[in-house]
Amino acid sequence: MKLEQDRTPSLPYTFVAHDEHDSRHQGAVSIPIYQNTLFSYASCDEPGHAFKYSRMGNPTVQELEKRVAVLEGGEQAQCFASGMAAISSAILSVVKAGDHVVCVDQVYFGTREFFDYFLSRYGIEVTYADGSSPQALSEAIRPNTTLLYLESPTSYYFRLQDLKEAAKLAGSRGIATIVDNTWASPCYQHPLALGADLVVHSLTKYVGGHSDVLGGAVIGSKERIARLSRIDHQLLGGVMAPHTASLMLRGMRTLPLRMQRLSESVQRVARFMQTFPCVRKVNFPGLPDHPQHELARAQMTGYGSLFSVEVNGTVEQAKAWVDHLHYFRIGLSFGGYESLALVVGPTPDSAPERPVCLIRLNVGLEDPEDLIRDLGSIEQYYP
Repeated sequence: MKLEQDRTPSLPYTFVAHDEHDSRHQGAVSIPIYQNTLFSYASCDEPGHAFKYSRMGNPTVQELEKRVAVLEGGEQAQCFASGMAAISSAILSVVKAGDHVVCVDQVYFGTREFFDYFLSRYGIEVTYADGSSPQALSEAIRPNTTLLYLESPTSYYFRLQDLKEAAKLAGSRGIATIVDNTWASPCYQHPLALGADLVVHSLTKYVGGHSDVLGGAVIGSKERIARLSRIDHQLLGGVMAPHTASLMLRGMRTLPLRMQRLSESVQRVARFMQTFPCVRKVNFPGLPDHPQHELARAQMTGYGSLFSVEVNGTVEQAKAWVDHLHYFRIGLSFGGYESLALVVGPTPDSAPERPVCLIRLNVGLEDPEDLIRDLGSIEQYYP
């Protein structure tokens, strides 16, 4: 007797690389771009399909949403025109006027500005707490707290939150949890499996992967995404364009391969940066001496390409060194194919007599040995 073969694709490699033959589109190996705004009906009573207008849904975008949801381990996803549109819509789907939010204190600056300058108009208060301390998060909660907003790890000092414990704390008090999972990507961390209610991604970073397309996504249960979709997606209008979705689908094909390469390279580069006397600290959770390394190993299966170094010296010295770098271009994003450097500024404990500067580095797809030789020039600027 012939046994039925299991054809469920393995995550993530086979899932992103293999599609079944698509007879709907004449066997096209790439999903077609439905570059149109309107979908007409066969008749008034029997439209023949579920689409009406691309602000309310588009076949190309819907295909990306299905795949993002599977990679992140969620029931459904909603894609947006940018990561910031995804973040703001996810937050708005949870809070209302008079509510209180607890947010990690090192959150992405765009998210913080949304809390401070937009939500404050509507009487929504935010308390910023040390996310690495479960006690600090617990003490920040008020009777009217409706949202715990997390970002693990944070993107300047790379502090983690214990996502399972944080979600458990929030759930016990009837509070929703949103996690920005951009740094680890859907390949290496799954906050929904740890108890989070919603996960947000800047797809611009690793999923796009080529620094040529903007996009974001929110992933969660069908119920939460349906609530978000009707109001905060359709009415605010921050929808993803079909051509953008096609570029994201292209990037997704190689996402696991790129993440594997980036994760291996960044660990080599981060270890190298620890060898210089002028480097006070390397902030990267993949290093054994990172204070939360064991937590990183417990809730992640790999590492993103972004880390930072705290260098004993002035901002002027840091700028001179970064300007000299050859393979590291100067820019504030991450997750693309290119290596980047950014002088952030003095650390909080920097002093005129003892200056310390924070520099953020993104490792790209170049040969890590070339990147290491390039970074070795730091000795010329910090004698």
